[in-house]
Amino acid sequence: MSQPEFDGRWPARGAVEIQDDSPPRSSADSRARNRDLELKLSALQKDYAELHTALFEAAQGYRRLCAPRLVRHGDVEIASEIFAVRHLPGDFFTVAETNAGLVLALGDICGKGLAAGMWTTLLAGLVGTHTAANPEPEAILAGVNRDLCRMSPSAPLTSLFLARLDPDTGRLDYSSAGHPPALLLRAHGRLEWLAEGGPLLGAFCTSAFTGGDVRIGEGDILLACSDGILESQNDVEEEFGYERLEAELRRSQTGSAETVMFSVLGAVQDFACSRPLADDTSLMVLRCGTRSDRINNLPG
Repeated sequence: MSQPEFDGRWPARGAVEIQDDSPPRSSADSRARNRDLELKLSALQKDYAELHTALFEAAQGYRRLCAPRLVRHGDVEIASEIFAVRHLPGDFFTVAETNAGLVLALGDICGKGLAAGMWTTLLAGLVGTHTAANPEPEAILAGVNRDLCRMSPSAPLTSLFLARLDPDTGRLDYSSAGHPPALLLRAHGRLEWLAEGGPLLGAFCTSAFTGGDVRIGEGDILLACSDGILESQNDVEEEFGYERLEAELRRSQTGSAETVMFSVLGAVQDFACSRPLADDTSLMVLRCGTRSDRINNLPG
């Protein structure tokens, strides 16, 4: 017996009707749902505003913790700047005036954002405490290291360049804990690397730190920075590095400490172009004034 051909259409009597038996949503239900969503949105907006305010207050407190952008002490100028990659920086820079001279500390806490920024107050406080007890750079680093190791494993590893300057004699005693070497560019053009020190703070309780000393004369420039400067990358993933840093330092060396700082930061920004910051960046420039600087700054 032959079967009828299927023409691709179901017969009308085979159709199945699907009915929605749920009661229709009333306008009152819709209004109640909208009100609930509006209340949740309002609560989220309030939480966001409070978080934004808290971050702003934390950033203001951080700025007060660190040294001002420009510090002058006799013929010595110290300019510094720090940029955070996320909310609060894990880098910090402090200047303390003691009976033994000016103590400078530039630190870089491992990590980014709030996780690193929450430790800056503690680290800067530890530096201040040990500076008051013994202003020798090696002793300060050893003391901070012991305190961090006692907090292990919660405390982060930290690099720190620490120096003490006698403004009257120009003697600079320094020590570095795992920090990129500072550069000392002499007025006559010779470049020196300040690399004496030891390992990162918080790595080993028994770490020992060695120190070095140099004399800073008229027109000499000391530059210290975090690895965020050196490791800034361009579009082809090349790093800024020491070679470009030295070249920019030499190009701007006749300017003030602030001029040198902004020239270096501008060079880093131009190099990175459109790439966002990958790490917190900090830069400190110390310049010893010259006789011509004093003459140019005379009133009248």
